[in-house]
Amino acid sequence: MQYDVIVLTDHELLALNEADWYSRQVHTEDGLVLQALEKHGLKVGRKDWADPDFDWANCRSAVFRTTWDYFHRFAEFAPWLARVSQTTRLFNEAALIHWNIDKHYLGALAEKDVNIVPTVYIERGDARSLAHIVAETGWDEVILKPAISGSARHTYRFAGIDSEQHECVFGELIEQEAMMLQPFQRNILESGELSLMIIDGKYTHAIRKTAKAGDFRVQDDHGGTVHRYEATADEILFAEAAVAAVPFDVLYARVDLIRDNDGQLAIMELEMIEPELFFRFNPPAADTLAAGIVRRLRA
Repeated sequence: MQYDVIVLTDHELLALNEADWYSRQVHTEDGLVLQALEKHGLKVGRKDWADPDFDWANCRSAVFRTTWDYFHRFAEFAPWLARVSQTTRLFNEAALIHWNIDKHYLGALAEKDVNIVPTVYIERGDARSLAHIVAETGWDEVILKPAISGSARHTYRFAGIDSEQHECVFGELIEQEAMMLQPFQRNILESGELSLMIIDGKYTHAIRKTAKAGDFRVQDDHGGTVHRYEATADEILFAEAAVAAVPFDVLYARVDLIRDNDGQLAIMELEMIEPELFFRFNPPAADTLAAGIVRRLRA
């Protein structure tokens, strides 16, 4: 069977589990995308990206939606991405995915005058002590995390004077991968983190993510909660400009931003691989996504 668009998910989310609210939520949002695409007369489907029995040459395009196991299976995902991108148009494109995986992209955005949370990159194999690096920054409270990561993996918050307590884990990590150091952003505790959805270059909707009491991580994996949010004009302009600074065609992006310690809007992350886009808060945004896909397929 030939498909125009396949909505990509992972094997654990492929089948609907009516008893699980999370599964119902995923299927509701993916369903909105499928319905929006079908309105354009497209033949669509939803499949596990790692399905060994599917011939991707039978699909004109595929859109990443809920492939949330890719990071933990990157040894499989990377060659799959290289292979499938030869025959199937991917949204977002493979080159953008590789760019977005490594948070060195934040430095590239800063070079284009996009305000980011101040970041010091510590490259793999750096022989300096963590205490020395932290002392050079002058920051009194910091976040340490890998340059390639997700779901707050190996993310540590600590006072600068307590750096020596993390030397052991830092030493193990820096032998294997690049790390990044940032000043802790105090506004996260009070105001949380904003996520603005930018689809086909334009703002569609936003949410606010807040951490549970006593934590600083806003991801739902760690007890964070999501709330509807009406973005201000300056937040919208900032988010759209950040996406416009990306050196690739961006069909969709989730712009995670905060007010930094100086009170300025700052990028925490641009999520352009498989971000949750929270269509349940604004179902028409799925139509905007579908229209962007159709326009690109017909170009």
